[in-house]
Amino acid sequence: MCGIAGFWQNNSQHSPEQLEKSVSLMADALFMRGPDSSGTWCDPEIGLALGHRRLSIIDLSPAGHQPMVSANGRSVISYNGEIYNFKAIRAELHAAGVKLRGHSDTEVLLEAVEHWGIEDTSNRLVGMFAFALWDRKEQILYLVRDRLGIKPLYWGRFGDLFLFGSELKALREHPGCKPEVDRNALAAYMRHGYIPAPNTIYKNISKLSPGTILVLRQGQEPEIKTFWNIQSVSAQGLADRHDISDSEAVEKLHDLLTDAVTCRMIADVPLGALLSGGYDSSTVVALMQANSSSKVKTFSIGFMEQDYNEATHAKLVAAHLGTDHTELYVSPGEARNVIPGLPYIYDEPFADSSQIPTYLVSELTRRSVTVALSGDGGDEIFAGYNRYFQGNRFIEFRKKMPGFMRDVMDKSIHGLSPDSWSRLAAWLPTRYRIPAFGDKLYKLAGIMQSNPDDIYRSLVSHWNQPAEIVKNATEPDSVLMDEAYTAHISNIIERMQLLDTVTYLPDDILTKVDRASMAVSLEARVPLLDHRVVEYAWQLPLELKLRDNEGKWVLKQVLYKYLPRQLVDRPKMGFGVPIGDWLRGPLREWAESLLSRERLEREGFFHADPIRKKWQEHLSGSRNWQHHLWCVLMFQAWHERWM
Repeated sequence: MCGIAGFWQNNSQHSPEQLEKSVSLMADALFMRGPDSSGTWCDPEIGLALGHRRLSIIDLSPAGHQPMVSANGRSVISYNGEIYNFKAIRAELHAAGVKLRGHSDTEVLLEAVEHWGIEDTSNRLVGMFAFALWDRKEQILYLVRDRLGIKPLYWGRFGDLFLFGSELKALREHPGCKPEVDRNALAAYMRHGYIPAPNTIYKNISKLSPGTILVLRQGQEPEIKTFWNIQSVSAQGLADRHDISDSEAVEKLHDLLTDAVTCRMIADVPLGALLSGGYDSSTVVALMQANSSSKVKTFSIGFMEQDYNEATHAKLVAAHLGTDHTELYVSPGEARNVIPGLPYIYDEPFADSSQIPTYLVSELTRRSVTVALSGDGGDEIFAGYNRYFQGNRFIEFRKKMPGFMRDVMDKSIHGLSPDSWSRLAAWLPTRYRIPAFGDKLYKLAGIMQSNPDDIYRSLVSHWNQPAEIVKNATEPDSVLMDEAYTAHISNIIERMQLLDTVTYLPDDILTKVDRASMAVSLEARVPLLDHRVVEYAWQLPLELKLRDNEGKWVLKQVLYKYLPRQLVDRPKMGFGVPIGDWLRGPLREWAESLLSRERLEREGFFHADPIRKKWQEHLSGSRNWQHHLWCVLMFQAWHERWM
C-alpha cells in the first residue's frame, strides 16, 4: 500500500529542482502511507511531476520502486493498491509476448495499460487501486479509482494548476493550492457525518468517484468516464436474478469468498486479520484459517464498558477456529487520547466515532503484521444493517395505520424521554434489543408521515435540515435526493442497499478504515468487497439475504460451516465508543470550548442557537444528541487544525 501525489501546471516554466521539491513535499505528507521508500518523476518541459511513497508488500526489491517507467519508456505510473489477479494478468501478457523485468503488480499494471489500454485494463483488475498514469506519447494524464472506492483519490484545479493525491494533506503542500472551505459541502457533511463524493470540504477540490477514470489533456477540462458502477450492477443483477436453490447459492458464495479471501492472503510481509466476532469478520477469518497451513494472527480491541465490548465474542471465535489471537483492553482515557489526532488523520471533517476504535485496533495489529484482512462491506452487500429490516417493518406497519393513529403514536412516544425508552427496552429478550433504542424510536416518530424514500434519508441523516444550521449554504444535490437513481428497484430494502453502497460505504466505512490503518502504515484488505462477490450478491433473490427479519442469511450459512450458530448468533453491536457519556463527562470542557456561542458566532460557519440548544439538552440528559454534536465538534477540531 502506498501514497501517490502529483501535479501538472500548464504554461509555466519550472526547473527540475522546483518540480522535484514541490512534488516531494506533497508525497512526504503521505509518509505514513508509505514509510519504506519514496520517489519522484518529473518532466520540466510539460510541467508535470509524479510522487510516490511506498509501503512494501509484494516484491520488496528495488524492482517495485515507483514512479515506474514502462519498458518502452512511453508511460509512467504512480500507483496505490493491490492487484490480486496480477499473476493471471502477467501470464496473459507473457503469452502475448510482453516481457517483464520484475515481479511486482505495479509493473504488471503498467505494462497491461501499454498493451490493452486504460479502460480494458481497469476492467480486468481484481483488487483495490488508485493510480495516476502519464502517457508521454499522447500527453494524457489518467487518474483511476477502484470500483467500490476502497482506495482514495483527490484532485483539484487552481487556474492552470492541476493537483492530485491520496489525501488532501498532499494537495495542500503545493504552494499553488489555495484551500477555501466549501459551505455547501459543509451542509452535506452535517447531514451525513462525512462529505459525499465528488465533493470535499474545499472549493475546487473533488474526490474521484469509485469506478471512474479521469482523463486530462493539455489545455482541456478533465473528462470523467465510468468503467464500473453499482447502479448498473444492481440493474443487471435484478434482470438476471438466479433461480437457484438455497444450497446452490450457499456453495457458490462459499467458492467465491474462498477465492476472494485466499487471493488477499498473498503478501511478502506478515499478514493477519481484524476480528470483532461478528458475522463478517468471523467469516473472513474462518476462510483464512481453513486455507492456511499455520495459525492466522487475529486482533481485537476490548472496552470495559460492556455495551461497547465485542472482545469477549472475538476471543471465543478465535479459540474455536484456532487462530493466534491478540486482544487489548483499552481504558476510556486511552481511547480519548486518540481524539486530538483525528483532524490530522481524517484531513477533512469526519464524524463517525467508530474511527476511534478502528484506529486503536489498527495500531495494535500493526505491532505484529503489515497486512490485515477485515470484514467491511458485508452489511451493505448482504443486507445486514438493522435499519433495513426495521425500516421495512416500520413502512409496512405505517401503511396499515390510519392518520389519526400516527398522531396518537407520535404523542405516546414523546411521552417518555429517549433514555427512558432505552431503559425499558433493556427488559426485552436479548435478540430483540436494539442499541440506542430510545433515540431510534424518536427518529421513527419524526418520520411517521413520510414516504419510504424520505424515511431512508431520515434514518441516515444527522441534521435533517443542514442548510438551516450552516450559514450561507445550499446542500448540494446527491443520489439520496434523486429518486430516479433507484427507480429500477421496487423493494425498499434493496434501494437502501444500493444507496448505502454508493454513499455510506465508500465515503464513511472505507474512508474510516483506510485513514485509520494508513495512519499506522497498516494495509487493510476487504475480501467481501471483491467486485465478483458484489455482482453475485445482486443476482441473488432478496430472500437469500433477508429471512425471518434478519439479514445476511446466505453469508451466515457459509459461516456455519466453520462455527456453531450459538457462538455468533447475537444482536448486532456496531463498533463504537460511549461518545455521548464522554461529552457529559471528561470531554465536556473540550467540547464546550469548541461549541461556545462566542466561538461559533466569531468563526461564522454555523447558526449558534440550534447547536447550543442541543448541547444544553445533551448535558441535561433529556436527549442524546451525540451524533449531531460530534458532527459539529469534528468540524470545529478540523478547522482549528487546518484552517
